[in-house]
Amino acid sequence: MNAPVYMFDAAEKPSLPLHQVPLVEATAESLKGYGYLVDDFEGFEIEITRWPEQGWRPVDEGTGDEGGWVEGIFRCDWRGDVLYGENEAVKGNYVLGWSADPQKAQTTRATAPRDKVLLWHMNYHPDGGQLFFPLDRKPFVVPLALPGDDLVPEKVVAFWCDGSRGLYIHANIWHEGVFPVEDRQRFLDRQGRVHARVSADIGAEFGVYLSVPLRR
Repeated sequence: MNAPVYMFDAAEKPSLPLHQVPLVEATAESLKGYGYLVDDFEGFEIEITRWPEQGWRPVDEGTGDEGGWVEGIFRCDWRGDVLYGENEAVKGNYVLGWSADPQKAQTTRATAPRDKVLLWHMNYHPDGGQLFFPLDRKPFVVPLALPGDDLVPEKVVAFWCDGSRGLYIHANIWHEGVFPVEDRQRFLDRQGRVHARVSADIGAEFGVYLSVPLRR
């Protein structure tokens, strides 16, 4: 299977039915199993997953988890109907989703309310956790699903964060960047340096886009 292409014209994607993703407030209770809220990113340590054993011989203690983490700014920017992301930490640029049917979506002007993101893709990182900390202290939304390669749209939950704290997710948690409630936003991103990524093309696999609400 080829690696997904993250930068493209929205019109390259087909019109598809929508699966409505439930929106819940991010709290210590609702985030159990996914991660937790973070008050201060200074000195915050990212969990790094130890290299798995290949057979019956164990990985030596003190090895297999020495890659550490990387850090940079994750920018989210609406251009018309299309939401773009840029992750300095791993030098990534992405089309995260759109607010209108991709066959009609415009980048020069908004033709639909920016009250949702129609999401085409999700991924997870087996090598470590990831922290998104809002530098502009504005509300944001992150779609998540619990670990396992048997991902289906019904397992995805959108977590609404008020912007006063950051969101940390564990390794192997399905996600797709961060979605600003307003037009643009910046986050401090901290994640495993190896940056292993496992992807799911939601549209291609399930014949739907995930409709992720941005407002409560």
